[in-house]
Amino acid sequence: MVLAQKGIKQKWLAEQLGKSFNMVNSYVQNRTQPSIETLYKIASILEVEVDELLYSKEDIKRMNNVNLQ
Repeated sequence: MVLAQKGIKQKWLAEQLGKSFNMVNSYVQNRTQPSIETLYKIASILEVEVDELLYSKEDIKRMNNVNLQ
């Protein structure tokens, strides 16, 4: 969500992090959780607070329900 709001591509973020596109995509798709260190690095690169990158369990349930419809 933050990437889209800022007009940033996953490929660019992957390059900034020194990670593969597939790894960043797995973070974005919530298939894999980044380490705390990586999470803070992502927040720094995107110039946002860490909490802006986190979703609550309820948020995830709502997103999953929307995707299923």
